[in-house]
Amino acid sequence: MSRGRVRRAAGSPVVATAAALVLLQAAVLALSLGCDAAAVTADAEPDYREALSKSLLYFEAQRSGRLPYNQRVRWRGHSGITDGLQQGVDLVGGYYDAGDHVKFGLPMAFTVTMLSWGAIEFGDEIAAAGEWHHTLEAIKWGTDYFIKAHTEPFVYWAEVGDGDTDHYCWQRPEDMTTSRKAYRVDKDNPGSDLVAETAAALAAASIVFRASNPHYSHILLHHAQQLFEFGDRYRGNYDMSITEVRGFYASVSGYRDELLWAAFWLHRATGKEEFLRYAVDKADCFGGVGWAMTEFSWDVKYAGLQVLASKLLLDGDPLGKQDRLVLEQYRAKAEHYLCACLRLNNGSNVDRSPGGMLYVRQWNNLQYASSAAFLLTVYSRYLAGAGARLRCPDAPAVPPSELLALARSQAEYILGRNPLRLSYMVGYGPRFPAHVHHRAASIVSHKANNRFIGCMQGFDNWYTHKRPNPNVLTGAIVGGPNCRDEFRDDRTNYVQTEACTYNTAPMVAVFARLHNLSTAAAEEGCRPGAALGLSAKCR
Repeated sequence: MSRGRVRRAAGSPVVATAAALVLLQAAVLALSLGCDAAAVTADAEPDYREALSKSLLYFEAQRSGRLPYNQRVRWRGHSGITDGLQQGVDLVGGYYDAGDHVKFGLPMAFTVTMLSWGAIEFGDEIAAAGEWHHTLEAIKWGTDYFIKAHTEPFVYWAEVGDGDTDHYCWQRPEDMTTSRKAYRVDKDNPGSDLVAETAAALAAASIVFRASNPHYSHILLHHAQQLFEFGDRYRGNYDMSITEVRGFYASVSGYRDELLWAAFWLHRATGKEEFLRYAVDKADCFGGVGWAMTEFSWDVKYAGLQVLASKLLLDGDPLGKQDRLVLEQYRAKAEHYLCACLRLNNGSNVDRSPGGMLYVRQWNNLQYASSAAFLLTVYSRYLAGAGARLRCPDAPAVPPSELLALARSQAEYILGRNPLRLSYMVGYGPRFPAHVHHRAASIVSHKANNRFIGCMQGFDNWYTHKRPNPNVLTGAIVGGPNCRDEFRDDRTNYVQTEACTYNTAPMVAVFARLHNLSTAAAEEGCRPGAALGLSAKCR
């Protein structure tokens, strides 16, 4: 069973010695799954609208609390309905992060930030695909919980459940018997990284809801500003205050990136110069213009905040000379990351598998590919809007279409255009992982059989059996293959078969953008992918 998702140091990637080996492994996996590898052709255009729709469905499967009448994932039921009762607070709701039943605050907040950022930048595309309402629901399920968890200006409830006891139990969430102890950060036990990420999520969400629900938007922004003040005034890593989280979501990057990230989001949400001033004044001492990154994740926010800073320059916002110089430094670091993804960074690049997947580390690598696809997609839009190009050491003028083409290649890889011809989004395409490491999906639905299933019974009868999961975790993006494009569809192989909310969240916007471009290309009679700049007719 999964022992957590702590960031592992990236070792030297093992490079495949021959393309034939990859093809042989693909054939072996296809046979082992009893599927025909030819079922997905190399030239098949992905259905990005279907992928978008299913990605949003996944978040309904991850819901904790009392499920609404319009719940579409029918095999799930109410769970965690006494969360917070021990501590005298209402902590019912929110999301389970992955295949277990702990509500971890840091990855949950990052998930909502990414959903909100995507909705801000690509709301028209999401709406055109008919998924705006579901996107708002996915965001609000998280933000409603964050409001509950922020019970006092300088108190935030960081976690419900204990990872160690939870991972010794294999049960449906509806049957939970594990500890639901809640953990908090406060003035004496700070958690700047956690509360700043939550502030970023709430600030971004306030922009999303500003037009449709201004009162709710105002509430979100109020909490966001209080949480930012809390995180800045009482500084410290949350995993120093809550040691139970260290084996699962340790804050390796510290809290400085989250404080800068929150400051940029609050500046965008409020327009107040004080937040931009904070990000400019602390750019150097907080690492914002010092760290050149090759990953963007629930832990490491630098590449994301550097992209946000770059937008201010590309939009031509009125800035003082000193501010502009600092923001140019931010932009240089943002473009370091993007050039590294494109392999145009003078050798300091993000690795790729033989099949083309961006590769950062073994454990749950697709989270890094999906977050990279998002930043590539959003930055291509920023560049195109400004009539600008990406500046890389190996190519001084990269057009926006090249960034979007790489993002598209990652989406295609996830959806089945890879050496194994296997979709890593569950429920999409003819072949996808059938043994996802997920308690609720792997055990018969509570609605189909409401007999209580205990901890050990779940392990004995469900965890180790070789049958496919009885419930399809539609829209979940699993951890994915290794650096050689190898993947073992086994429930016990949690490094590859466990799905997380922050794998899927960045792809909502990417799928929406690609669906919009594919539709435009089809209307103009262009071949698939032409709207990305691959054909002059459809640029």
